[in-house]
Amino acid sequence: MPRMKAAIFVEPGRIVLDSKPVPEVGPLDALMRITTTTICGTDVHILKGEYPVSKGLTIGHEPVGIIEKLGSAVAGYEEGQRVIAGAITPSGHSYACLCGQHSQDGAGTRHGFKPMGGWKFGNTIDGCQAEFVLVPDAMANLSPVPSRLSDEQVLMCPDIMSTGFAGAESGGIRIGDTVAVFALGPIGLCAALGARLMGATTVIGVDTIPERLALGDALGLDHTIDYRKHDPVKAILELTNGRGVDASIEALGSQATFEAALRVLRPGGTLSSLGVYSTDLRIPLDAFAAGLGDMRIVTTLCPGGKERMRRLMDVIASGRIDLGRLVTHRFKLDEIEKAYELFSHQRDGVLKVAITP
Repeated sequence: MPRMKAAIFVEPGRIVLDSKPVPEVGPLDALMRITTTTICGTDVHILKGEYPVSKGLTIGHEPVGIIEKLGSAVAGYEEGQRVIAGAITPSGHSYACLCGQHSQDGAGTRHGFKPMGGWKFGNTIDGCQAEFVLVPDAMANLSPVPSRLSDEQVLMCPDIMSTGFAGAESGGIRIGDTVAVFALGPIGLCAALGARLMGATTVIGVDTIPERLALGDALGLDHTIDYRKHDPVKAILELTNGRGVDASIEALGSQATFEAALRVLRPGGTLSSLGVYSTDLRIPLDAFAAGLGDMRIVTTLCPGGKERMRRLMDVIASGRIDLGRLVTHRFKLDEIEKAYELFSHQRDGVLKVAITP
């Protein structure tokens, strides 16, 4: 049986490069040969044991590649075609999908509620930090990559761009809105850019890392606030003349940023939460106006599927945003353990790494 290299979860604190069999292709599947992938902050949660997955699982959920083999029932695609698949791979026919919640595909089955059911790669099935990945329900999930776009240009579409934009969409942002984004990592920066595309005229970014604050400025954020030097709640209220923001987007997953994002909302504002939390959250009584402030708190899991991917690639192709600069480091798959060490410790100004087999 042919074998391939893959980044495998061994135990908390250990993801190693090892060998596994190349997946066999079922009727509705496609085998993708990976040409570029990356490491996500969620993968670091897995590495640290903060998010549980099975031992022996191949990690990774952001694939760009070429169709190596198609299942016997897959139509509309060709072997050798350049494609991406979203981090979320909905079947298209589950109860969640038919309710319009494609990202929760597989949740709420007779076996009990399972959140994040649509996130399969590197969660419930083998992921894409490998030479090959098996894409389930290929006709719902494979999206052809326009020839004029490079791998790195579309690398953010499967997760980071889709998640960040979804945070802005869930925030219900309207023309003329003021938006605060807490944490300017790749997802936060994409959320800020998504807010601008949706019509926000003032976008405020909060972070502590100088390189990320500088990139926020370079990408056109109206204001950036260094959390270490200024109280972000006070600074944002001053910038808005005490009014507060229409929407705040929390993109880190900590009590401090969640609480700050709540405190800067105007009455009736929306807190759009994108962070992955590893401990219980506390909602302060005063910031929540004792439940009487007409506020909304909404969570979002990365939307997936081929139509979402097509739309995101159209945004890239339009030239309205450039996410290529989010890729700050490049590694071969053979160097994946070194890449994890760098990314998990956030050294050397890293934002995203490109991994190429």
